[in-house]
Amino acid sequence: MTMYVVGHKVPDSDSICGAIAIAYLKNQIGESATPARLGEPSPETQFILDKFGFEAPELKMSYAGEQVYIVDHTEKTQAPDDIDQATVVGVVDHHKLGDLTTSTPLECWIRPVGCSNTIVKMMYDFYNVEIPKDIAGIMMCAILSDTVIFKSPTCTTADIKCVEALAEIAGIEDYKGLGMEMFKVKSAVEGTPVRDLVMRDFKDFNMNGNLVGIGQLEVIDLAVFDDIKDDLAADIAKLKEEGGRHSVLLLLTDIMKEGSEMLIVSDDEGIITKAYEAAPEGGKLWLDGVLSRKKQVVPPLQDAFA
Repeated sequence: MTMYVVGHKVPDSDSICGAIAIAYLKNQIGESATPARLGEPSPETQFILDKFGFEAPELKMSYAGEQVYIVDHTEKTQAPDDIDQATVVGVVDHHKLGDLTTSTPLECWIRPVGCSNTIVKMMYDFYNVEIPKDIAGIMMCAILSDTVIFKSPTCTTADIKCVEALAEIAGIEDYKGLGMEMFKVKSAVEGTPVRDLVMRDFKDFNMNGNLVGIGQLEVIDLAVFDDIKDDLAADIAKLKEEGGRHSVLLLLTDIMKEGSEMLIVSDDEGIITKAYEAAPEGGKLWLDGVLSRKKQVVPPLQDAFA
C-alpha cells in the first residue's frame, strides 16, 4: 500500500520540499510513497520548485483509509480534516508535540532544530541513501527559509552543517545569496489579495480549548505593508469571526531589522499582554528580536492560556 507524505494546511516550503524528499527516500528503501500537499504553494515555494525543476506534489485533501506520513507538525488543526480515518505511519517534525494520536506504532523523527528538512537530511544519512542534486537543492532552500538564513533563534549548528552539505551536493556556491532571492520573492506583496497574504503562512493552534490563528509574513522591509496594514488588520478581524477563533495574530517580520510587528484581534487582549509582557496599542505590538513563531510566539501564548 502506498503511503502519502504530506505536510500541514497552508503549506510552506518545509512542508512541500520535505514531502518530496521523504517520498523519494522511502521509495529508495523499498517503501512505496507519494508526496502530497494540503494547499497551494506559496510564491517562495513555487520559486524553489521552479529553480530545481519540480512540479508541486499532488493536491490531496482527503486521506480516509490511507497510510499517511506527516511532515512539519503534529497538530490536528493543521492535519487533513479526516486524519482520524487515516493510519499515521510516521512523523518528521521540529515543533512542540501537538495533539495528533495514533492507533498503531509509528516511526518518529522529531528533533529541536530549525527545519524539518534538517531532520530529513539525517534520515538520508541514517539509511545511507544518496541525495539527488535537485532534491538537495530544495531541502537546502527549505532550511534557509525556516531559519531565516540562519538568523532565527531556532537555527542550530545542525541546520548550518546540513545547508553546507546540501549546497555542495546541489552545486550552489552562494547559498546565502539564493536565500536573499527567496526572501525578495516573499517580500513582493503588491497586487496580492489581502486574504491571500494573511493566509500565506497561517496556522491554527488549540490553546487550552481556544482556537488561535497565527499568520506570519517575512519581508526584507516592513515598508511594503505601509499602504495595506489597515486592510490586513480588517481581514484578520473577519478571519477571527469566520472561524470562531479566540484570537488571530499576524506577524509582520522584518528579517533585516530582526523583529516583528504583531497585528492582533482577540477576545481578551490581556492574554497577549500576559504572554509578551507588553500591552498592545491600537491592535499592534512591536516585538524586538522576534523572528520565530514556533519558538518565540507560540510558547508564551500557550502558557498564557494555561
